[in-house]
Amino acid sequence: MSDTPISDSTPHNVGDLGMLCRRLERELNAANAIIRQQQLLDEENLRLKDRIKRLEDNIENLKDAGDLVFIWLIYNRSHIGGLDVDSVLREWKQAKKEAKL
Repeated sequence: MSDTPISDSTPHNVGDLGMLCRRLERELNAANAIIRQQQLLDEENLRLKDRIKRLEDNIENLKDAGDLVFIWLIYNRSHIGGLDVDSVLREWKQAKKEAKL
């Protein structure tokens, strides 16, 4: 079997070979366009994965900060006026529980 079956099947006159070249060039351009689209999608996918990772890290940092505030509120509840500390602590516990789901 030949490694060039398309050109082998084409009559060997200049006009037919020219038409074959044009067809092959169109197919190549179409294939290259598809490859480029896939590359762009892959790049966007990587950007989105990176953004998700950064957001997940930010969430963890906020949880850690919230835990520190939670601890601070527990130890300083008697010095805080005008704030329903128990309600705030319950809401924080509930928010952390829901975040785990």
